[in-house]
Amino acid sequence: MSGPARLGLLLGDACGIGPEIVAKLLASDALDPEVATVVIGEPRILARAQGIVDSAVEVPQIERLDQLSGPGPVLLAGPPIDPEDAPIGEVSAVAGRAVLDTFRMALGLAQAGELDGLCFAPCNKQAMHQGGLDLEDELRFFVQELEFKGHVGEVNATDALATTRVTSHVPLRAVADLITADGVLRAIRLARDTLQAAGKPHPRIGVAGLNPHAGDGGIFGREEIEVIGPAVERARAEQIAASGPYPSDTVFLRARDGAFDAVVTMYHDQGQIAMKLLGFERGITIHAGLPIPITTPAHGTAFDIAGRGIARVDALAQACRTAGRMALARRRS
Repeated sequence: MSGPARLGLLLGDACGIGPEIVAKLLASDALDPEVATVVIGEPRILARAQGIVDSAVEVPQIERLDQLSGPGPVLLAGPPIDPEDAPIGEVSAVAGRAVLDTFRMALGLAQAGELDGLCFAPCNKQAMHQGGLDLEDELRFFVQELEFKGHVGEVNATDALATTRVTSHVPLRAVADLITADGVLRAIRLARDTLQAAGKPHPRIGVAGLNPHAGDGGIFGREEIEVIGPAVERARAEQIAASGPYPSDTVFLRARDGAFDAVVTMYHDQGQIAMKLLGFERGITIHAGLPIPITTPAHGTAFDIAGRGIARVDALAQACRTAGRMALARRRS
């Protein structure tokens, strides 16, 4: 399909920094001219945010996406939320419910072929749960709303490195029992597929071990020998450029020095600590495996600084660029 890709840009939690960094992004020169940016949210919340960051940028409002012409940006009103019910810097069930309703609206537009991808500003899980979310996170919500049956996972990325994980939001005591060869292979494939969709045709993937020193030959655990190593060999048999398992306290040093484009880790903090040290201000999350490209900054709603206009826009800009590239590729395929 020809023409610019259409990217929905959601304001995120109205009480956090999301609307502010969207307002900053709209006032910058960071938007991709090949991508038509459609801001989706409550106009009064965006106006409040523009006042906070002292932006006078006019964002034309449209009623329907067939009114879109050119790269935008334009504003499409989302589910209504009174700013009085969304106090800045506080957890609000009303704001959480508005986030979920906006997700539903945007996902529906994407399913109807009117949007090619989504990028959303930070949301707050506590607010979303108070607003009616009965799943562990927004990724599971997307899977449910899209009625998607395939394998999904979070891929976190900075400018030059991505990471995904075999297990995610589970108690640490449960991790070892959840590490399977099939699970490791799925994570490797997810990293490969996501990087290819983002424009890297032959990604190099390093795989972390689970135990100290990657088990040290079985002295500190046998998962590397019996589970992780065989999964890496299966990936290599599929012509995936995977290697490992490597000790988790050194694999990111190798990645930092350019050995890998992605690292597959075994559990949440094993990768997240490293990635946030490598580039917290620029880090993004790709909700990978879904039929629609969806990205977001890796940082949270930062209620402690919300309303002060000092939040950095770097991660949101990177998330939009990545979603835009993936949306363009999807539209042209």
